[in-house]
Amino acid sequence: MPIPDHIVNFWEQRYLDEDTPWDRGNISPALQHWLETGALEPARILVPGCGRGYEVVELAQRGFDVVAIDTSVTAVTSLERRLDQAGVAAEVLCADLLGWAPAREFDAVYEQTCLCAMAPSVWPQYSRLLGEWLRPSGSLYILFMQTGQAGGPPYHCDLTAMHELFSDARWQWAAAPAVTVPHPSGIHELGYVLKRRAD
Repeated sequence: MPIPDHIVNFWEQRYLDEDTPWDRGNISPALQHWLETGALEPARILVPGCGRGYEVVELAQRGFDVVAIDTSVTAVTSLERRLDQAGVAAEVLCADLLGWAPAREFDAVYEQTCLCAMAPSVWPQYSRLLGEWLRPSGSLYILFMQTGQAGGPPYHCDLTAMHELFSDARWQWAAAPAVTVPHPSGIHELGYVLKRRAD
């Protein structure tokens, strides 16, 4: 099921209006933690829902082979400009990721705010695709938004529901404690590393 046009237009308008309170203007502390601790090392990596792509630039600068995708033309254009200014390269796509298939699998996926931006009705489809995009034993670096409220976006990613969505049948959750990422608005994210089990 593709992303409906009105949803694509909604996010494009948010970028056009500069109505992007989730935009830190820098990389996420969770990604910084995973990079500094060596939990995430150079590999072929996908960044879905990349937005303006601060993380994409950081990963490219550190030698990762990065593919980034977003539905917003404005966000993608901003990222391409930022990559050019930094003198690094990444493959940047403006596309419907729910209808997209990569040419080959990834070693890792960095999932920051894409899941929580989607209606929960499409979460099963999206989680299935995340597994298909990763090679067996590939790692998913994912942040679960904790709003404690109904509705969205961003949608609350209840951890019990997340364990069901990313079930033990297909995913191995790392034993390391979650990385907590606070937001100025009072909500926070919990970062986990999940490994895709071999088929």
